[in-house]
Amino acid sequence: MRAGTTVSSQVRRAYEEFLEGTIPEDDSVRSLVRESWERSRNRGVNPQDVEQGSETGPMSDADFDVYRTGHRLASVRPLVQSLMLDDISGTGAVIAMTDNRGRLLWVEGDTTARDAAARINFVEGSVWSEDAVGTNAPGLALAMNRGVQIIGPEHFNSSVQKWNCAAAPVHDPTSGELLGVIDVTGGPAAAAPFALAAVRSVVAAVERELQSRAVDLAAPETFTAASGTRLTVLRDGPAQWHDGAAPPRPLSPRHAEILLLLQSYPEGLGTEQLATMLSDEGLGAVTVRAEISRLRRDLGDVVASRPYRLTVELGSDLDDLRQSIAAGDLSGTIRALGRGGLLAESLAPGVVELFDEVREDLRSRMFGKGDIAALSIWVASPHGRDDITAWNALAHRLPASHPQRAVAEGRVRLLDRRFGVPRR
Repeated sequence: MRAGTTVSSQVRRAYEEFLEGTIPEDDSVRSLVRESWERSRNRGVNPQDVEQGSETGPMSDADFDVYRTGHRLASVRPLVQSLMLDDISGTGAVIAMTDNRGRLLWVEGDTTARDAAARINFVEGSVWSEDAVGTNAPGLALAMNRGVQIIGPEHFNSSVQKWNCAAAPVHDPTSGELLGVIDVTGGPAAAAPFALAAVRSVVAAVERELQSRAVDLAAPETFTAASGTRLTVLRDGPAQWHDGAAPPRPLSPRHAEILLLLQSYPEGLGTEQLATMLSDEGLGAVTVRAEISRLRRDLGDVVASRPYRLTVELGSDLDDLRQSIAAGDLSGTIRALGRGGLLAESLAPGVVELFDEVREDLRSRMFGKGDIAALSIWVASPHGRDDITAWNALAHRLPASHPQRAVAEGRVRLLDRRFGVPRR
């Protein structure tokens, strides 16, 4: 990933000083990066030689093909492709899936991006653990068992410092076993703040898919009345907490926001992270802890601390939306979204981002497929009524003789005048 110039020059100076034997000051580089640099140096990682990544645990081509075909993540590779490949096309980024030792099982993207990645040996079969190549997002995500983003000169290996990467670990949802990581590596797209959030979202979808495949259809408990723990936030009125066969319990907006954020970040959130996602007005740590305490009082011990994370498997109607988008049921997704419930009403920055991500995923799929039915439903919804891009797409896709085409063209002109948006 191409690093920005503001922070990168400071980090680069810290990196050069570190190689000369000086420990960087606390404010010059992130502590997780500095500590990773120290581990990399102590383990004898060469800061100029990235080729060693392919030398750790060599494997023949035939053995590698057999190994990755039988890997647990092979079954969810099509899901990862459907959720990510379209979005990274033309950005110069690649997506990668590794095993739990950092071996790259698949590296995918357009030819130009994969060729560029190959020049730093970021290729299928090579090993990108922290032990092998030093500080990098896939390796650090495995070492720390959490989502990580590494920008430009934060990499320990100098030949990788024009790249950025964001990675998050994938766990077996039943046993908790670390299976590997999903990573985005590339230019500015991989350095954007939402890159790590996007990877986390895909990891959550992958783990849900692995969970569904682990269900034993022969087990009687599979079909008991209890439907598991579930959060509904899209309905009109208060969000609700469902716990098995018990009647649903209404939630305060704040508690629903906390649960939704913790579900979307299964690796957990620190107090400051959660505070920032809940309010942009400087919500204090004491306030966050008080809300968590009230939440536990109302629902039981459903949130662990340090970091805050869910202790229960939690489904939600937001999850259902994401799965519908991935499955291509766009018309059904729009109907299920309705007015948006808590997602549309919340001012919490983290929830606003989740809502933006879902709507943008939906719009991207809709435009990519040219789904006339979905476009028609979208522009009739509260979310698409003023979406000039959607109206324009509908106007271009409807036959010239279709009565709604003139309506769509008229709405494009109206929105153009109203908002001054150029036609695309």
